[in-house]
Amino acid sequence: MKQKLLCAFLLATSGISQSANVSAPEPERAIWIWEKDSYAMLEDRSAADDAIRFLNSKHINTIYLYADTFDKQNLIVSQPQMYSHLIQRLHKEGIHTYALLGSAYLHTEEYILPEHRSAALSIMQRVLDFNSRTAPDERFDGVNLDIEPHILDLWPAQKIQLLEWFLDMSQSLMELKKASGQTLSVGPAIPFWLDSIELEWHGQTKRVSDHVQDIYDYVALMDYRDHAEGADGIISHAKDEMMYAGLHNRKVLIGLEVTPNEIQKVSFNHLTEQDLEHELSLASKSFADQPAFAGFVIHHYRSYRTWLERSTP
Repeated sequence: MKQKLLCAFLLATSGISQSANVSAPEPERAIWIWEKDSYAMLEDRSAADDAIRFLNSKHINTIYLYADTFDKQNLIVSQPQMYSHLIQRLHKEGIHTYALLGSAYLHTEEYILPEHRSAALSIMQRVLDFNSRTAPDERFDGVNLDIEPHILDLWPAQKIQLLEWFLDMSQSLMELKKASGQTLSVGPAIPFWLDSIELEWHGQTKRVSDHVQDIYDYVALMDYRDHAEGADGIISHAKDEMMYAGLHNRKVLIGLEVTPNEIQKVSFNHLTEQDLEHELSLASKSFADQPAFAGFVIHHYRSYRTWLERSTP
């Protein structure tokens, strides 16, 4: 009897020890892939092969793949099979694929203006239509919107009005999703400083970032700093969005910049990959107990590869 009890005790304590030694899973990693590189992946098998190898080597498991007009083509309309074939390949590699909507090429910042609202609805509807016509393993897993009102020349004089229009547009886009019956996750890229602006919208006065999170499923927070800690660091700038998201069943991805910037602290471009990984580790530890923390997203694919190639001996 004593031997049986001893065996049971050893098995139980062994299980506790093993579970205690199991490390938490690594945070998700995503990346924005803009027009030229997305179209190259769609049109050229070797470019897709090269991209997939790279994504796997950097443990990137979600991509934001551009899905609108570029270079006088709109492949999601004219050649949808290119998207379905590529998405299927990416899914087989364990890579989630979001439709990236918004473009400097198309000046989509103007889509928040009431006179351009139909253009904003059209880009979303095309993705929903694509998903409705394709097999489950060929569909987009979500949508990432990069439509930034602060880029408009009107911003300094009319920022509150522009933000109200941004919220109106956002609500209309999510109504399209709801009407479609699809479950894909939809969210925008937003700057971290939206939490410093309050406005009244639909009878409620809140921080703009809170209004945005009320509307969407997640946000990709453009938390562009080259260090995690401190008052002007990644952690500090994301804490309010992370807390609000946790209370309202939303998700937050932390956006990081590696492209050159005249303001040094905005980008990791002047630092090394080791520096980036160190700061990501600090941020991951800080947000590990936050239910809203969904990982990191890097801006952007081409710059990331260029930066790594430049800094690698």
